[in-house]
Amino acid sequence: MPSRDWTRAEIEAAVADYLDMLSREIRGEQFNKAQHNRALQERLDDRSRSAVEFKHRNISAVLIAEGFPYIDGYKPARNLQAELRTAVRGRVSEIESLIRADVEERQAPVVVEDLLGIHREPPDPGEPAIRERRSAYLIPGTPVGPIDYLLREAQNRSLGDAGEALVMDYERVRLERAGKDHLARNVEQVSRTRGDHMGYDIRSYEANGRDRFIEVKTTRYGKHTPFYISDGELRFSEENAESYHLYRLFGFRKDPLLFTLPGDVARHVQLQPVNYRARF
Repeated sequence: MPSRDWTRAEIEAAVADYLDMLSREIRGEQFNKAQHNRALQERLDDRSRSAVEFKHRNISAVLIAEGFPYIDGYKPARNLQAELRTAVRGRVSEIESLIRADVEERQAPVVVEDLLGIHREPPDPGEPAIRERRSAYLIPGTPVGPIDYLLREAQNRSLGDAGEALVMDYERVRLERAGKDHLARNVEQVSRTRGDHMGYDIRSYEANGRDRFIEVKTTRYGKHTPFYISDGELRFSEENAESYHLYRLFGFRKDPLLFTLPGDVARHVQLQPVNYRARF
């Protein structure tokens, strides 16, 4: 039996429920996704638990495409009604001030007891959730149109510094566990010692002493949150693919986790350039 399109009333109810959960997550409040799912089902026209969950994942996809964070745990999913994007755009303004404050909040350093235990597998490669209105990866110039809050978070210097500090500790512990204390002592945060124009943030080492160049990208949000990478960083990853690693820290607000992308970044993600230099 073919699936039925959701009515406008059902879509509005799902969006309102999702934004309520997102607000709670940003404020650090506890909530139960399963309870929300059951309560929403009672307001809908015979929709199953999986149907509600998939609709929430559709909403995640719309939010990311519009430059907003999404609820951790609701992996963005494509194949959505056009009407859903309209509904999200119409309601998300209700929590914009909360999101703006969150992405611009000063980030304090984070202490993690089991540093090497934060490593996770990267997201599965695949198509973008839906067509995005601007690049999900390449840093544009001055944003135009709706505010891209994920870009604003990427520009939060305190968050970037805290992420780099955590990776510095991670690398020292990794090398010490390998019995390479002399290499651990020489791990360098080049973004501070040489500037942020090098194409990477941290110079570390493999256990055999070979260089490991690390670019750190940090977000308070979920694993599938798009990140931003400059053209210079992208070129450096290509030219130094054998020694390059991108470290993606996510969930940084509460329990930071990490996945890594070794080598040329373009092999792992889909890139969309958005700004151009015009010349005569």
